[in-house]
Amino acid sequence: MSVPKSTPHPIRLLLVDDHEVFLLGLQTLFSRVPSIRVVGTAGTAATARSEARRLTPDVILMDLRLPDGTGVESCREIRATCPGTRVLFLTSYQEDEALLAATFAGASGYLLKQIDHLALTAAVEAVANGQSVVDPQMTAAVLDRMRTLSTSSEKDAPVALSPQQKRVLALLAEGKTNKEIAQALQLADKTVTNYVRYIFQKIHVSRRSQATAYYFRHSLDRAKLL
Repeated sequence: MSVPKSTPHPIRLLLVDDHEVFLLGLQTLFSRVPSIRVVGTAGTAATARSEARRLTPDVILMDLRLPDGTGVESCREIRATCPGTRVLFLTSYQEDEALLAATFAGASGYLLKQIDHLALTAAVEAVANGQSVVDPQMTAAVLDRMRTLSTSSEKDAPVALSPQQKRVLALLAEGKTNKEIAQALQLADKTVTNYVRYIFQKIHVSRRSQATAYYFRHSLDRAKLL
């Protein structure tokens, strides 16, 4: 990854992660980078949203999963209220669906936590300069499918789903596993498995990434579903 041209002022960075030791490590790392200044930290989705509004950072480096919500949902809200702020995910989840959901939510990048410090610094600088970055461990095949789905011009009418099916689809689109969906909706794991299978049949898809694309293509409003 080439290092982009530096910005005229230090990049204002907000760090979001619920693991205190990891958060402190990131603070220490970026304190040694003259081109980046950490302006705040957050350990929850709610705090991330409020700090984004208060601080208006250039970049938010955010974990995908937080104690009170998902980074994807927070990214969508932050991008709507702070369009000048870019979101870069730093996560341990190497999942097609999560990458696709992050892209639709307006994220500028998706990195895995195995990344080295030089590449992470370069990624923050790239995102601050309007570029997009994706961890090289996310395969080319995944990226090709993501681009195809995210730019789909298909205008098919949405299939009629029950309120509960829509709730399951909304959580699936955020990259949650069946078990996490079951916990969120207080359902049995087997019940969620059956819901997912039936939803796939109704919307004519076979993969979770395709279901995610369907969800965002039809602009379903999660806030009204849960």
